[in-house]
Amino acid sequence: MGDEAEEQTWSEGARLIEVTLDEDSLGRDNVEVEHERKVAIFDLLEKNNFALESHETSGPYNLRLSLADNRLVFSVSDADSAPLQHVMLSLSPFRRIVKDYFLICDSYYEAIKTQPASKIEAIDMGRRGLHDEGSHLLMERLKGKIAVDIATARRLFTLLCALHWKG
Repeated sequence: MGDEAEEQTWSEGARLIEVTLDEDSLGRDNVEVEHERKVAIFDLLEKNNFALESHETSGPYNLRLSLADNRLVFSVSDADSAPLQHVMLSLSPFRRIVKDYFLICDSYYEAIKTQPASKIEAIDMGRRGLHDEGSHLLMERLKGKIAVDIATARRLFTLLCALHWKG
């Protein structure tokens, strides 16, 4: 499946240099969720493609993710923390995918304790499939506002799930 964002040419500054999650939006974490969140932020900062589509600033950017009124809020600022744009996405389109993703993650974490490798691999394939579906939906919902590549969308979807997780 060819995504326009994957074919996009990215400017050198079209990237995130800081990502924070609103502490008030976070639910209680378990060890796995906390680990996933830290890894996603680390990986996101290591390599990402992120650009505001309707703004003359070409980056780099700071991003703060939060939840407000059943919406995912992308608060984007420049490298000096001057606000540039707020993008709000309804969480409703993500509800089924996030719920299914949490269920399969719970199954995965239980399976790794007692199940054979073949069972764990099968659950993990399903988990990755749902993660990909959520990542593509996020790219679609951001279209016209924020451009990201699929790797960046995958890490942002992980953070969306971390915000959504209520333990």
